[in-house]
Amino acid sequence: MSTLLIYNGTVLTMNEQNEVYTPGYLYIKHDQIVEVGPWPVNEEEGRHLLQTERQIDAGGKAIIPGLINGHTHLFQTFLRGVSDDYSLSDWLRQVIWPGSIAMEAEDFYLAALIGCIENLKSGATYIMDHHYVHTYEENTEGVLRAMLETGIRGHLARGGVDLSYEPKLREEEEQIFARTDSLLDRWQGNGSGRIEIAMGPLNLYGCSRPFLERAARFSQDRNLITHIHVAETSDQIENTLARFGLRNLELVEAVGMLGPKTQVVHGIWLDDGELELLAKYHASVIHCPVSNMYLASGVARVPEMLSAGINVALGTDGPGSNNCQDNLEVLKFTACLHKVHHLDSTLLPAMKILEMATRGGAKAMGREQDLGTLESGKKADIVIIDMQKAHIAPVHRVSSALVYNANGNDVHTVLVNGQIVVDQGRCTFVDEEEIIKRAQARVDRLRDQLAKEYPVYGIRE
Repeated sequence: MSTLLIYNGTVLTMNEQNEVYTPGYLYIKHDQIVEVGPWPVNEEEGRHLLQTERQIDAGGKAIIPGLINGHTHLFQTFLRGVSDDYSLSDWLRQVIWPGSIAMEAEDFYLAALIGCIENLKSGATYIMDHHYVHTYEENTEGVLRAMLETGIRGHLARGGVDLSYEPKLREEEEQIFARTDSLLDRWQGNGSGRIEIAMGPLNLYGCSRPFLERAARFSQDRNLITHIHVAETSDQIENTLARFGLRNLELVEAVGMLGPKTQVVHGIWLDDGELELLAKYHASVIHCPVSNMYLASGVARVPEMLSAGINVALGTDGPGSNNCQDNLEVLKFTACLHKVHHLDSTLLPAMKILEMATRGGAKAMGREQDLGTLESGKKADIVIIDMQKAHIAPVHRVSSALVYNANGNDVHTVLVNGQIVVDQGRCTFVDEEEIIKRAQARVDRLRDQLAKEYPVYGIRE
């Protein structure tokens, strides 16, 4: 499709002025937004708008930039809901590690397909997938194929650990870097620029210092984002203090990994000095409030980060610790978590939450020049949300309704790169029903395989 007009809806541009057009329109040509403004337009000036190949009447709907899911683990769609009520370490040992080791290469592809569908249908046009299970060489390719086939904009952080951790998930250092280079050669810029590769050391407690130092040089030499779990639990702080005499972010700085292209995932247990480091190096934090509550990891210092000028983006985290990837749901959890934690209902107004989910995400990905807002010249990554639902309407303020009322089931239409990938709530690139049917059959076999050794997999209540 070369031209498209979306009109008559409420347009939240999320630009620097947070302009809102009620109603407004977007004129799209190929993969770019050409015009955005109030509707209706002067008949003579707007004659070209009515000659577009397709027109979408967005009356009663909100039109926003595509949300950016700054952190997930797509393979975990196969492991969500196996069991709740675990600490992070027990959850990894009893659920995630055995499940991921038992998964076959085809499982990673199917799990990622479902994960991409779920993200698109809940308003995320861009995902950062932290993929760290390499039991089969084809696993990573399967995740990237899923991104390509569903039409989503996907960034894969090639994860790995060389030291502690579950032995079957550990890799040799040479293999990690050789395979990351191979992914860059084959996948970087694929899908008309939709697919990108990042460096993703999984965490600090599973990596040696020489590996982290090499990862930092590798990313700098290739101009890559570095995406890493940092300070998710208090135990992780004790680990790096015991091993190196440094707190988590102090270690990230010491190995040369901290900079504008660094994404600090979680960052819950950072102290004042570490917040100063984030601001000094212009690194971004990926905040995952649902996962942090689900695993009782703690509450990140997001209001303080924002006050210090630190860029904060939002993520669902993997569906193993969420247990879904509803990107609209994350908005409400973000707002409510920090209000109740600080006993301050004035914190994080609705537009600030939306900024983190759009502009904040784009900045974290180094894409603020072409993503994150609805402006002329930006990529046509757009989400249309139906506001005429009993749990939303009547609407006083669209920004409030989006944050506190809407959920993924309200997403009507999604565009990525100017292509309609969700149309009236249905994915257009793939067959959802067939994928879910195949995935359920694979998961049923996986549970039967694991139930004898790991009783949690045998519970079917």
